[in-house]
Amino acid sequence: MPYDSVEWPARSLLGAVPSEARRDLLDLGVPARFEAGKVLIGEGARDRHLLVLLSGFAKVTARVENGEESLLAVRVGGDSVGEMAALDGSPRSATVTACGPLSARVVQPAALHALLAKRPEVHLALTGILADRLRWANRRRLDFKGYPAKVRLARLLVELATLYGRPVDGGMVLGCRLTQPELAALTGAAETTVHKGLRDLRRDGLLETGYGSTVIRDLHRLRDIGDLPPEE
Repeated sequence: MPYDSVEWPARSLLGAVPSEARRDLLDLGVPARFEAGKVLIGEGARDRHLLVLLSGFAKVTARVENGEESLLAVRVGGDSVGEMAALDGSPRSATVTACGPLSARVVQPAALHALLAKRPEVHLALTGILADRLRWANRRRLDFKGYPAKVRLARLLVELATLYGRPVDGGMVLGCRLTQPELAALTGAAETTVHKGLRDLRRDGLLETGYGSTVIRDLHRLRDIGDLPPEE
């Protein structure tokens, strides 16, 4: 099930800041709700607000040179979107779309800047998150060139579990369900290849998929397939 306001991922903005700073952050802005398919942020727009997601999840997409839409990332409750425009006033670099009912706080840049001055721990957390996202983008590019599709798929699932996974009995559940075309976009693989990779992972007992959820049953073996070091 999706994350809610009670349990945010530890590496999200709301999960990373101390409780007092979190309360200040949640007091900012105004509440908003979005239905599935609603655009929260539009690529190229000049607005500058930040959104702090409280529940649900969203997809981050951008147009590539041939005009097609490319899936760049997913964001879940606890994450923020729109930081760069809020911080430097640049046009939006991507579109963010709700993938189901989603609630958020809409924060204007002046209020954000005031909080960052008051709460350096929020500033530090936000800077760390932006750095993590840059590393994510760099890893995607390197993975496309350096690994076969099945390994890229395993690496992606491990990374999503690390960022957004919640332990459940017998595994780790992801709070968002990505379709096979979306997984293909994030791994740079053909949809048929991803379909086969998921089928193999399910057959080998590493993964279970159901309506609205994906459960990783053996993260250790999935890390092996992804050519990743063991968890510390």
